[in-house]
Amino acid sequence: MKAAAVMTGGAPVAPNVEIIEVPTPSPGAGEVRVRTEASGLNHLDVWVGMGIPGVDRPWPRVTGSDGVGIVDAVGSDVDDVWLGRRVIMNAAHDLNSDARPGEKSAGEQFHLVGEQSPGAMAEAFVVRAENVIDIGDADPIAAAAFGLTHLTAWRMLTTRAGAREGDWVLIPGIGGGVALAALGICRYLGCRTIVTSRSAEKLERASELGASVGILDEGEDWHRTARAATDGRGVDICIDSIGRAVHLSCIKSLGRGGRFVTCGCTSGPAAETDLARIFWNQLSILGSTMGDMAEFRTVVSLFLEGHLSPVIDQVVSPSGLQGAYAALEAGRQFGKIVVDWRS
Repeated sequence: MKAAAVMTGGAPVAPNVEIIEVPTPSPGAGEVRVRTEASGLNHLDVWVGMGIPGVDRPWPRVTGSDGVGIVDAVGSDVDDVWLGRRVIMNAAHDLNSDARPGEKSAGEQFHLVGEQSPGAMAEAFVVRAENVIDIGDADPIAAAAFGLTHLTAWRMLTTRAGAREGDWVLIPGIGGGVALAALGICRYLGCRTIVTSRSAEKLERASELGASVGILDEGEDWHRTARAATDGRGVDICIDSIGRAVHLSCIKSLGRGGRFVTCGCTSGPAAETDLARIFWNQLSILGSTMGDMAEFRTVVSLFLEGHLSPVIDQVVSPSGLQGAYAALEAGRQFGKIVVDWRS
């Protein structure tokens, strides 16, 4: 079968992406094989392509943690009823499900399809049967753009930060997949939102999607502008995946009792912070990674019912993946880039 593989590690990743022939995988015990209709690019694909530490896999690597398609084979212990169904996968399989109720992330140890094992940037992929959901006649392009980013943002906002109607939520770096997913979820929950970007065009598009306030990030501390939008009180929640470049502005933007939730650090992990603000204002600093199947079922049901939908930047064929990776690495996209494997 054909697969989009990163041939060797390093940055930039785009020149190292090639379409190659690889063996078609067979599902093992408890797994299903999915004939890919569409797969979505995430910044995670870039990290894996660069040679993310801790990934003990040889090159070339097939990435892809968002995949949708038709089940065409099942492994042992999997009911044949799955055959022929269109499914969306949660790429994160919990290897250590011992978390107690109310402690969603306490015992999790995720194995991630597309990181620790070959992913959905191919004509077929395998995944645990317990990690797929039947989505019927849903659009596979939209579904492939939805999964991982909305699961990540849902956990950040609800499980970790406890977002409620009326909360002010700060979302820096609008245009990325998690940031736009968070914006849509905030709209669904009835939260007010402040978004930032270095692009005036992206701010305008975010406003059209329901953002309450937009701040043009010109590389300086913008926390006073964010606080002014809340009449000086500060935001209740910050949802961040950027890291070092915006961290201090985010911390300074939080009001008393505010929650800062991070799921990534695309601009670097070594951020300057403000411990005095953190203890004096009783701020919470929370890490968040992906999500479990209960959370995935909840957020996918909102997609299937039409309450949430992804923002799609472009749809490409497999032959266009080098350009897609280049756009992602440069941060030019506004929304998800989806690969249509039927083209």
